[in-house]
Amino acid sequence: MCHVIVTCRSMLWTLLSIVVAFAELIAFMSADWLIGRAKPSSSEEVDNRTGGSQEPYRPTLGIYGRCTRISHMQFSRRDTLCGPYAENFSEIASGFWQATAIFLAMGIMILCTVAFVSVFTMCVQSIMKKSIFNVCGLLQGIAGLFLILGLILYPAGWGCQKAISYCGPYASAYKLGDCSLGWAFYTAIGGTVLTFICAVFSAQAEIATSSDKVQEEIEEGKNLICLL
Repeated sequence: MCHVIVTCRSMLWTLLSIVVAFAELIAFMSADWLIGRAKPSSSEEVDNRTGGSQEPYRPTLGIYGRCTRISHMQFSRRDTLCGPYAENFSEIASGFWQATAIFLAMGIMILCTVAFVSVFTMCVQSIMKKSIFNVCGLLQGIAGLFLILGLILYPAGWGCQKAISYCGPYASAYKLGDCSLGWAFYTAIGGTVLTFICAVFSAQAEIATSSDKVQEEIEEGKNLICLL
């Protein structure tokens, strides 16, 4: 018989697992890892709405994507165009970024799997006498290690030609040059920290769903058990 068990700790772990997976996925897909040098608008480029010169634009560069601004001379306006600069894996700008993409993708796949499984832990808490919470916590720890490896290797690729074209000639491995870090990089770091927090917190979710109060509710024949 399936017992639906919901506790504050197990629900918090489930929500955090889902948030972490989405955060890492969005960061990986974003082009806002590096913010390039400002490209000032020429004196001839005028904002139609204000009549003044347009603000300098800073293009962004991701692991496999980029955002830049293109001109429409016939309309005297500029549009931002975002998309992948690499049509396939081998065209990613740096071997270090290729390794970063592999490690991040592996970590994100594990996190997405755990996030999917975590939804069903309300109804199924163990498989083959092994706690799903403990197994998921172990997987989250492994995913966190993959994410750390990817984030460590990423700055080593700042010396590639693609990064130099955005960050200037002084850019090199672990040196940003004229670039700055974008929100996607910080999101990936925050997601990695939360991944390890989730891995540790999974033990608390296991304790909460197997507590004496839960067992008492089961013995009373209740199928829906909600505890603080």
